[in-house]
Amino acid sequence: MNSNRPYLIRALYEWIMDNGMSPHLLVKADENVKVPREYVEDGKIILNIQADAVKGLQLGNEFIDFNARFGGTPQEITVPVSSVLAIYATENGKGLIFPEEDEDTDAPVDGDRKDGKQRPHLKVIK
Repeated sequence: MNSNRPYLIRALYEWIMDNGMSPHLLVKADENVKVPREYVEDGKIILNIQADAVKGLQLGNEFIDFNARFGGTPQEITVPVSSVLAIYATENGKGLIFPEEDEDTDAPVDGDRKDGKQRPHLKVIK
């Protein structure tokens, strides 16, 4: 199956905006991420993606792209969806934290049945 991460990011972005709050992304700033490196701390960067703060926001299935100003300088930002660690509203911290790496859906999980089929598995995310 396709990752549900891009769908959840889009849904939470809309929910946060509908509630009049500011959506922010916490991003793992590795070599695949195009962000201003001077704003990276401990290998991570927080990006404000509120409609008033960015131009040309595209929340795609593979990448999140937009233009934003950092210290008054326009920057083109590209973030692979898999690098997004969280999306949340800064005003109250409500949102969703993602695991650092997508789990392999073919990997065995505790509770596999003897016939080789996996039982349904849900994970609670707070």
